[in-house]
Amino acid sequence: MDTNNESSTTDFILLGFSDLPQLEHIISGVVFLFYIMTLVGNTAIILVSNLDSQLHTPMYFFLSNLSFLDLCYATSIIPQMLVNLWGPTKSITYGGCVLQFFFALDLGATECLLLAVMAYDRYAAVCQPLHYTVIMHPQLCQKMVLTAWLGGLGSALIVCSLTLKLPRCGHREVDNFFCEMPALLKMACVYSKVIEIVVFALGVIFLLAPLSIIFISYAIITQAVMRIKSTARWHKVLNTCGSHLTVVTLFYGTIIYMYMKPQNSTSEDEGKFLTLFYTIVTPTLNPLIYTLRNKDVKSAVKRILCERKWSAKS
Repeated sequence: MDTNNESSTTDFILLGFSDLPQLEHIISGVVFLFYIMTLVGNTAIILVSNLDSQLHTPMYFFLSNLSFLDLCYATSIIPQMLVNLWGPTKSITYGGCVLQFFFALDLGATECLLLAVMAYDRYAAVCQPLHYTVIMHPQLCQKMVLTAWLGGLGSALIVCSLTLKLPRCGHREVDNFFCEMPALLKMACVYSKVIEIVVFALGVIFLLAPLSIIFISYAIITQAVMRIKSTARWHKVLNTCGSHLTVVTLFYGTIIYMYMKPQNSTSEDEGKFLTLFYTIVTPTLNPLIYTLRNKDVKSAVKRILCERKWSAKS
């Protein structure tokens, strides 16, 4: 019998935090709250960036893409997770599991590249201010974003196709709260050296290479900042760059820890809570860290509200 075909016609069981039943209600409440904050915060960034003409800059174009990405990422995981936490069953269809797996990989890889693009944008803005609009022209920005999205798509197709071909010998239990690669690999009844090599190679391309670009960009930015004499401009640079570095640290730190080490070296509970952090907490914190504390965005929100108020009166 083809066990792989057999498992493709049955539901999977998402174990999630079933070994910690006393925490499931608390976790579900926290996750729901974070999801609402993710929806509101990231939607606000997209709307404000598009409605206010003064925010039609490369930085906010990239931020809008990051917010849209975070919305898609959270929505591909959290609703199903809440259904399983609140309901009597913890199942997910094979098709649903494949879609979760694919979108998690696609969007995660895209975010890795997009954060590197944003670091380059900050380098151009700080180190080449007089040529910034020439360097970061709209066509280049669109091409960079398109490359990030297509790169994520390509990596997801490769990893998904290899992982889903592994025989599972009837195993249906996914030891996580969503269908993520490490949990799916543990379900396989054979060891695949090929997948380990491919994942490591893609990790270098989508994690270590973008992170190197970010570090180089900020090393040059740091040198430039030290030469800035204007206190106001110095604080503005530190504000935007510091926010980006915080997001990079939160996202890359947990992702690299999960994906660039041997899959059997992370304990089950540790892996679940790390996954919870970068799939649920990070998309919520991104708007708060990166944009909503930004004076430009606050001013834009005030302008939009005033315009709507005056238009309503007239």
